[in-house]
Amino acid sequence: MKKAFITGITGQDGSYLVEFLLSKGYEVHGLIRRSSTFNTDRIDHLYTDIHDPEARMYLHYGDLSVSGQMTDLLADIRPDEIYHLGAQSHVRVSFDMPEYTGDVSGLATLRLLEAIRKTGIKAKFYQASSSEMFGAAPPPQSEITPFEPQSPYAAAKVYAYYIVRNYRKAYNIFACNGILFNHESPRRGETFVTRKVTRAATRIKLGLKDKLYLGNLDARRDWGFAGDYVEVMWLMLQQDEPDDFVIATGKTYSVREFVERVFKKLDLDYEKYVEIDPRYFRPTEVDVLLGDASRAKKKLGWTPRVSFDQLIDMMIAADMELAEKEKTLRDAGYERVERRMT
Repeated sequence: MKKAFITGITGQDGSYLVEFLLSKGYEVHGLIRRSSTFNTDRIDHLYTDIHDPEARMYLHYGDLSVSGQMTDLLADIRPDEIYHLGAQSHVRVSFDMPEYTGDVSGLATLRLLEAIRKTGIKAKFYQASSSEMFGAAPPPQSEITPFEPQSPYAAAKVYAYYIVRNYRKAYNIFACNGILFNHESPRRGETFVTRKVTRAATRIKLGLKDKLYLGNLDARRDWGFAGDYVEVMWLMLQQDEPDDFVIATGKTYSVREFVERVFKKLDLDYEKYVEIDPRYFRPTEVDVLLGDASRAKKKLGWTPRVSFDQLIDMMIAADMELAEKEKTLRDAGYERVERRMT
Protein backbone atom coordinates (compact mmCIF):
# COMPACT_ATOMS: atom_id res chain seq x y z
CA MET A 1 0.00 0.00 0.00
CA LYS A 2 1.46 3.35 -1.04
CA LYS A 3 1.61 6.17 1.50
CA ALA A 4 0.91 9.82 0.68
CA PHE A 5 1.46 12.90 2.83
CA ILE A 6 -0.66 15.98 2.06
CA THR A 7 -0.20 19.47 3.44
CA GLY A 8 -3.35 21.55 3.14
CA ILE A 9 -5.48 18.40 3.34
CA THR A 10 -8.45 20.33 4.78
CA GLY A 11 -8.54 22.76 1.85
CA GLN A 12 -10.48 22.50 -1.38
CA ASP A 13 -7.74 20.69 -3.32
CA GLY A 14 -6.68 18.58 -0.37
CA SER A 15 -10.19 17.22 0.13
CA TYR A 16 -10.55 16.18 -3.52
CA LEU A 17 -7.04 14.75 -3.56
CA VAL A 18 -7.54 12.58 -0.48
CA GLU A 19 -10.76 11.21 -2.01
CA PHE A 20 -8.86 10.39 -5.19
CA LEU A 21 -5.92 8.74 -3.42
CA LEU A 22 -8.14 6.67 -1.15
CA SER A 23 -9.95 5.42 -4.26
CA LYS A 24 -6.52 4.32 -5.55
CA GLY A 25 -5.86 2.29 -2.41
CA TYR A 26 -3.42 4.69 -0.71
CA GLU A 27 -2.83 5.22 2.97
CA VAL A 28 -3.11 9.00 3.37
CA HIS A 29 -1.55 11.21 6.02
CA GLY A 30 -2.48 14.87 6.27
CA LEU A 31 -1.10 17.92 8.05
CA ILE A 32 -3.60 20.09 9.91
CA ARG A 33 -3.24 23.18 12.07
CA ARG A 34 -4.28 23.04 15.71
CA SER A 35 -7.37 25.15 16.31
CA SER A 36 -9.88 25.59 19.12
CA THR A 37 -12.61 24.82 16.60
CA PHE A 38 -12.88 21.94 14.14
CA ASN A 39 -11.56 22.87 10.68
CA THR A 40 -11.98 19.53 8.91
CA ASP A 41 -15.43 20.04 7.34
CA ARG A 42 -14.28 19.20 3.81
CA ILE A 43 -12.90 15.79 4.79
CA ASP A 44 -15.20 14.75 7.65
CA HIS A 45 -17.08 12.39 5.32
CA LEU A 46 -13.82 10.47 4.79
CA TYR A 47 -12.86 10.14 8.44
CA THR A 48 -12.63 6.73 10.05
CA ASP A 49 -11.64 6.30 13.69
CA ILE A 50 -7.93 5.55 13.87
CA HIS A 51 -8.69 2.50 16.02
CA ASP A 52 -10.60 0.96 13.12
CA PRO A 53 -8.34 -1.58 11.37
CA GLU A 54 -9.79 -0.37 8.05
CA ALA A 55 -8.70 3.24 8.62
CA ARG A 56 -6.50 4.65 5.85
CA MET A 57 -6.56 8.39 6.56
CA TYR A 58 -4.56 9.86 9.43
CA LEU A 59 -4.29 13.50 10.49
CA HIS A 60 -1.24 15.05 12.16
CA TYR A 61 -1.01 18.40 13.90
CA GLY A 62 1.79 20.58 12.65
CA ASP A 63 2.91 23.96 11.37
CA LEU A 64 4.54 24.65 8.01
CA SER A 65 6.62 27.39 9.59
CA VAL A 66 8.44 24.91 11.88
CA SER A 67 11.09 22.96 9.99
CA GLY A 68 11.83 20.45 12.76
CA GLN A 69 8.23 19.28 12.78
CA MET A 70 8.29 18.59 9.06
CA THR A 71 11.49 16.57 9.36
CA ASP A 72 10.13 14.52 12.26
CA LEU A 73 6.82 13.84 10.53
CA LEU A 74 8.41 12.68 7.30
CA ALA A 75 10.87 10.49 9.20
CA ASP A 76 7.98 8.84 11.06
CA ILE A 77 5.53 8.48 8.16
CA ARG A 78 8.07 7.78 5.39
CA PRO A 79 5.63 8.55 2.58
CA ASP A 80 6.08 7.48 -1.02
CA GLU A 81 4.52 10.71 -2.29
CA ILE A 82 4.25 14.21 -0.83
CA TYR A 83 1.67 16.70 -2.06
CA HIS A 84 2.45 20.19 -0.81
CA LEU A 85 -0.81 22.12 -1.12
CA GLY A 86 -0.71 24.10 2.12
CA ALA A 87 -0.30 27.88 1.83
CA GLN A 88 -1.76 31.29 2.54
CA SER A 89 -3.45 31.23 -0.84
CA HIS A 90 -5.64 34.33 -0.95
CA VAL A 91 -3.96 36.82 -3.30
CA ARG A 92 -5.63 39.97 -1.96
CA VAL A 93 -4.88 38.97 1.64
CA SER A 94 -1.21 38.51 0.75
CA PHE A 95 -0.91 42.29 0.42
CA ASP A 96 -2.14 42.62 4.01
CA MET A 97 0.03 39.77 5.32
CA PRO A 98 3.11 39.76 3.07
CA GLU A 99 5.63 38.40 5.58
CA TYR A 100 3.38 35.54 6.70
CA THR A 101 2.55 34.74 3.09
CA GLY A 102 6.23 34.64 2.15
CA ASP A 103 6.89 32.26 5.02
CA VAL A 104 4.13 29.69 4.55
CA SER A 105 3.68 30.00 0.77
CA GLY A 106 7.39 30.19 -0.07
CA LEU A 107 9.78 29.04 2.63
CA ALA A 108 7.58 26.12 3.69
CA THR A 109 8.45 24.44 0.39
CA LEU A 110 12.13 24.72 1.27
CA ARG A 111 11.47 23.21 4.71
CA LEU A 112 9.80 20.18 3.17
CA LEU A 113 12.54 19.68 0.58
CA GLU A 114 15.16 19.94 3.31
CA ALA A 115 13.21 17.38 5.34
CA ILE A 116 13.32 15.00 2.36
CA ARG A 117 17.05 15.60 1.96
CA LYS A 118 17.89 15.17 5.64
CA THR A 119 15.78 12.09 6.22
CA GLY A 120 16.93 10.45 3.01
CA ILE A 121 13.44 9.17 2.20
CA LYS A 122 12.76 8.41 -1.47
CA ALA A 123 9.50 10.34 -1.65
CA LYS A 124 8.26 11.99 -4.82
CA PHE A 125 7.33 15.63 -4.22
CA TYR A 126 4.55 17.72 -5.76
CA GLN A 127 4.61 21.51 -5.37
CA ALA A 128 1.37 23.44 -5.86
CA SER A 129 2.58 26.30 -8.01
CA SER A 130 0.18 28.96 -9.25
CA SER A 131 -0.80 30.76 -12.44
CA GLU A 132 -0.48 33.97 -10.42
CA MET A 133 3.29 33.63 -10.93
CA PHE A 134 2.78 34.75 -14.54
CA GLY A 135 1.20 37.99 -13.37
CA ALA A 136 1.64 40.64 -16.05
CA ALA A 137 3.05 38.25 -18.67
CA PRO A 138 0.98 38.31 -21.88
CA PRO A 139 -1.32 35.33 -22.54
CA PRO A 140 -1.39 32.51 -23.33
CA GLN A 141 0.99 31.38 -20.60
CA SER A 142 2.90 28.09 -20.80
CA GLU A 143 5.92 26.45 -19.14
CA ILE A 144 8.28 28.73 -21.11
CA THR A 145 6.51 32.01 -20.27
CA PRO A 146 8.64 34.28 -18.02
CA PHE A 147 7.17 34.98 -14.59
CA GLU A 148 6.06 38.53 -13.74
CA PRO A 149 4.50 38.20 -10.26
CA GLN A 150 2.17 40.99 -9.18
CA SER A 151 1.56 40.12 -5.51
CA PRO A 152 3.39 38.88 -2.41
CA TYR A 153 1.61 35.55 -2.88
CA ALA A 154 2.81 35.21 -6.47
CA ALA A 155 6.37 36.21 -5.52
CA ALA A 156 6.40 33.57 -2.75
CA LYS A 157 5.20 30.94 -5.21
CA VAL A 158 7.95 31.92 -7.68
CA TYR A 159 10.53 31.33 -4.95
CA ALA A 160 8.98 27.93 -4.18
CA TYR A 161 8.96 27.04 -7.89
CA TYR A 162 12.66 27.72 -8.31
CA ILE A 163 13.73 26.04 -5.07
CA VAL A 164 11.94 22.88 -6.29
CA ARG A 165 13.93 23.00 -9.52
CA ASN A 166 17.13 23.64 -7.59
CA TYR A 167 16.67 20.67 -5.23
CA ARG A 168 15.69 18.48 -8.16
CA LYS A 169 18.98 19.25 -9.84
CA ALA A 170 21.25 19.53 -6.79
CA TYR A 171 20.03 16.51 -4.80
CA ASN A 172 18.30 14.36 -7.43
CA ILE A 173 14.95 14.65 -5.65
CA PHE A 174 11.91 13.69 -7.71
CA ALA A 175 10.15 17.05 -7.43
CA CYS A 176 7.53 18.56 -9.74
CA ASN A 177 5.83 21.94 -10.06
CA GLY A 178 2.18 21.89 -11.04
CA ILE A 179 1.37 25.38 -12.32
CA LEU A 180 -2.37 25.20 -11.86
CA PHE A 181 -4.61 27.91 -13.21
CA ASN A 182 -7.73 28.88 -11.28
CA HIS A 183 -9.77 25.87 -10.25
CA GLU A 184 -13.03 26.05 -8.34
CA SER A 185 -15.73 23.86 -6.83
CA PRO A 186 -18.54 23.92 -4.25
CA ARG A 187 -15.77 23.44 -1.67
CA ARG A 188 -14.03 26.70 -2.58
CA GLY A 189 -13.63 29.11 0.35
CA GLU A 190 -16.35 31.77 0.53
CA THR A 191 -13.90 34.68 0.27
CA PHE A 192 -12.67 33.58 -3.18
CA VAL A 193 -14.53 35.41 -5.93
CA THR A 194 -16.29 32.48 -7.65
CA ARG A 195 -17.70 31.03 -4.43
CA LYS A 196 -18.45 34.51 -3.13
CA VAL A 197 -20.59 35.08 -6.22
CA THR A 198 -22.51 31.78 -6.17
CA ARG A 199 -23.03 31.97 -2.42
CA ALA A 200 -24.36 35.55 -2.61
CA ALA A 201 -26.49 35.01 -5.73
CA THR A 202 -28.35 32.04 -4.26
CA ARG A 203 -28.98 33.97 -1.05
CA ILE A 204 -30.23 36.97 -3.03
CA LYS A 205 -32.56 34.66 -4.96
CA LEU A 206 -34.16 33.52 -1.70
CA GLY A 207 -34.35 37.01 -0.20
CA LEU A 208 -31.58 36.43 2.33
CA LYS A 209 -29.26 39.11 0.96
CA ASP A 210 -29.63 42.40 -0.93
CA LYS A 211 -26.22 43.22 -2.43
CA LEU A 212 -22.98 41.66 -3.58
CA TYR A 213 -19.84 43.78 -3.37
CA LEU A 214 -16.95 42.95 -5.71
CA GLY A 215 -13.73 44.48 -7.02
CA ASN A 216 -12.36 44.32 -10.56
CA LEU A 217 -15.00 42.77 -12.83
CA ASP A 218 -12.79 43.00 -15.91
CA ALA A 219 -10.04 40.62 -14.73
CA ARG A 220 -10.03 37.49 -16.87
CA ARG A 221 -9.25 34.02 -15.59
CA ASP A 222 -8.91 30.44 -16.86
CA TRP A 223 -11.33 28.53 -14.61
CA GLY A 224 -11.49 24.74 -14.23
CA PHE A 225 -12.87 22.20 -11.76
CA ALA A 226 -10.70 21.32 -8.77
CA GLY A 227 -11.73 17.65 -8.94
CA ASP A 228 -10.21 17.40 -12.43
CA TYR A 229 -7.02 19.12 -11.38
CA VAL A 230 -6.09 16.88 -8.44
CA GLU A 231 -5.93 13.89 -10.77
CA VAL A 232 -3.13 15.54 -12.74
CA MET A 233 -1.17 16.14 -9.52
CA TRP A 234 -1.10 12.38 -9.09
CA LEU A 235 -0.24 11.78 -12.74
CA MET A 236 2.86 13.99 -12.42
CA LEU A 237 4.23 11.75 -9.67
CA GLN A 238 3.62 8.57 -11.67
CA GLN A 239 6.07 9.55 -14.42
CA ASP A 240 9.58 8.12 -14.80
CA GLU A 241 11.18 11.58 -14.65
CA PRO A 242 10.09 14.74 -12.79
CA ASP A 243 8.91 17.71 -14.80
CA ASP A 244 6.90 20.93 -14.49
CA PHE A 245 3.46 21.35 -16.07
CA VAL A 246 0.92 24.08 -16.72
CA ILE A 247 -2.61 22.83 -15.98
CA ALA A 248 -5.46 24.83 -17.48
CA THR A 249 -8.57 24.68 -19.66
CA GLY A 250 -7.26 27.01 -22.36
CA LYS A 251 -10.36 29.22 -22.09
CA THR A 252 -10.68 32.54 -20.31
CA TYR A 253 -13.66 34.48 -18.95
CA SER A 254 -13.95 37.78 -17.12
CA VAL A 255 -15.26 38.04 -13.57
CA ARG A 256 -18.15 40.00 -15.08
CA GLU A 257 -18.99 37.07 -17.39
CA PHE A 258 -18.89 34.68 -14.44
CA VAL A 259 -21.20 36.93 -12.43
CA GLU A 260 -23.57 37.45 -15.35
CA ARG A 261 -23.90 33.72 -16.03
CA VAL A 262 -24.52 32.86 -12.37
CA PHE A 263 -27.24 35.49 -11.98
CA LYS A 264 -28.81 34.65 -15.34
CA LYS A 265 -29.11 30.98 -14.38
CA LEU A 266 -31.05 32.19 -11.33
CA ASP A 267 -33.25 34.51 -13.46
CA LEU A 268 -31.68 37.59 -11.88
CA ASP A 269 -30.21 40.77 -13.40
CA TYR A 270 -26.77 41.09 -11.80
CA GLU A 271 -26.64 44.85 -12.42
CA LYS A 272 -29.43 45.34 -9.87
CA TYR A 273 -27.47 43.64 -7.11
CA VAL A 274 -23.73 43.94 -7.75
CA GLU A 275 -21.80 46.99 -6.58
CA ILE A 276 -18.10 47.80 -6.82
CA ASP A 277 -16.10 48.27 -3.62
CA PRO A 278 -12.58 49.71 -4.16
CA ARG A 279 -11.35 47.82 -1.10
CA TYR A 280 -11.42 44.63 -3.16
CA PHE A 281 -9.06 45.94 -5.82
CA ARG A 282 -5.47 44.72 -5.66
CA PRO A 283 -2.63 47.29 -5.50
CA THR A 284 -1.23 45.62 -8.63
CA GLU A 285 -3.74 43.78 -10.79
CA VAL A 286 -3.37 40.73 -12.99
CA ASP A 287 -5.46 41.37 -16.07
CA VAL A 288 -5.51 38.09 -17.99
CA LEU A 289 -4.55 34.51 -17.13
CA LEU A 290 -4.96 31.97 -19.92
CA GLY A 291 -3.09 28.67 -19.74
CA ASP A 292 -1.60 26.53 -22.47
CA ALA A 293 -1.67 22.95 -21.14
CA SER A 294 -0.34 21.33 -24.33
CA ARG A 295 2.55 19.64 -22.52
CA ALA A 296 0.27 18.06 -19.91
CA LYS A 297 -2.04 16.81 -22.66
CA LYS A 298 0.85 15.31 -24.63
CA LYS A 299 2.98 13.85 -21.82
CA LEU A 300 0.35 13.02 -19.20
CA GLY A 301 -2.66 12.37 -21.39
CA TRP A 302 -4.70 14.84 -19.31
CA THR A 303 -7.59 17.01 -20.42
CA PRO A 304 -10.21 18.73 -18.24
CA ARG A 305 -13.63 17.07 -18.19
CA VAL A 306 -15.90 19.62 -16.48
CA SER A 307 -16.85 22.64 -18.59
CA PHE A 308 -17.22 26.24 -17.40
CA ASP A 309 -21.02 26.03 -17.41
CA GLN A 310 -21.04 22.65 -15.70
CA LEU A 311 -18.81 24.09 -12.99
CA ILE A 312 -21.17 27.01 -12.46
CA ASP A 313 -24.20 24.69 -12.31
CA MET A 314 -22.41 22.52 -9.75
CA MET A 315 -21.58 25.49 -7.52
CA ILE A 316 -25.05 27.03 -7.79
CA ALA A 317 -26.72 23.73 -6.87
CA ALA A 318 -24.55 23.30 -3.77
CA ASP A 319 -24.99 26.89 -2.61
CA MET A 320 -28.72 26.87 -3.27
CA GLU A 321 -29.00 23.89 -0.95
CA LEU A 322 -27.14 25.87 1.73
CA ALA A 323 -29.31 28.92 1.13
CA GLU A 324 -32.51 26.88 1.42
CA LYS A 325 -31.35 25.45 4.75
CA GLU A 326 -30.52 28.95 5.92
CA LYS A 327 -33.95 30.23 4.88
CA THR A 328 -35.63 27.40 6.75
CA LEU A 329 -33.73 28.35 9.89
CA ARG A 330 -34.47 32.04 9.44
CA ASP A 331 -38.17 31.37 8.97
CA ALA A 332 -38.05 29.34 12.18
CA GLY A 333 -36.62 32.34 14.03
CA TYR A 334 -32.88 31.77 13.76
CA GLU A 335 -30.84 34.62 12.26
CA ARG A 336 -27.62 34.12 10.31
CA VAL A 337 -24.69 36.25 11.47
CA GLU A 338 -22.94 37.77 8.44
CA ARG A 339 -19.21 37.22 8.24
CA ARG A 340 -17.30 40.49 8.40
CA MET A 341 -14.17 39.49 6.45
CA THR A 342 -15.63 39.06 2.94
